[in-house]
Amino acid sequence: MTEIRDAAPAGTLDLLRTRRSVPPILLDGPGPTAEELDGWLAIAARVPDHGKLSPWRFLVIEGAARERVGAIIERTFLADFPQADEKRRAQERQRLAHAPTVVGVVSRAGPHVKIPEWEQVLSVGAVCMNLVVAANAAGYATAWLTEWFAYDRRVLDALGLDPAERIAGFIHIGRAREVPSDRPRPDLTQIVTRLGG
Repeated sequence: MTEIRDAAPAGTLDLLRTRRSVPPILLDGPGPTAEELDGWLAIAARVPDHGKLSPWRFLVIEGAARERVGAIIERTFLADFPQADEKRRAQERQRLAHAPTVVGVVSRAGPHVKIPEWEQVLSVGAVCMNLVVAANAAGYATAWLTEWFAYDRRVLDALGLDPAERIAGFIHIGRAREVPSDRPRPDLTQIVTRLGG
């Protein structure tokens, strides 16, 4: 029989209360070990998944692969903006080069005879958030981003995504050089409706 705990440890709640993104340009190495990352990916995949479809998969981008993918992003950008100067070219080339590890979360959500696609998409989002929280709990900083190239079919094709697959996000993982001040968070009085007895 599975043990049910009464409450989450205080550290978990503190982490969730204070979690924030750190821009990739502020992330340095060292990155996670392969063992750490595999553990987080297993945690990430432990989400509600109606029908056990696993409507997601992971694309781990580390080491020299960050520059190879950066070259693809730069080439794609230049095909549309050939007049771009070197500063802008470098910006595109370095999109995935700041954090030591970037995980692309690939959505395989799609039509199914029983499981609504919307539920599959929600599961993919939960995978992204689980990965972020797992890395943060281990002391790493993260940023969950998409940016233009996550929606460009030329880039997705070059990364080996099937035509029906999409990028739910690139999770940048590293050590924070600095943590920016927190942004304003939603006012609960504006977003909560209570239906009482």
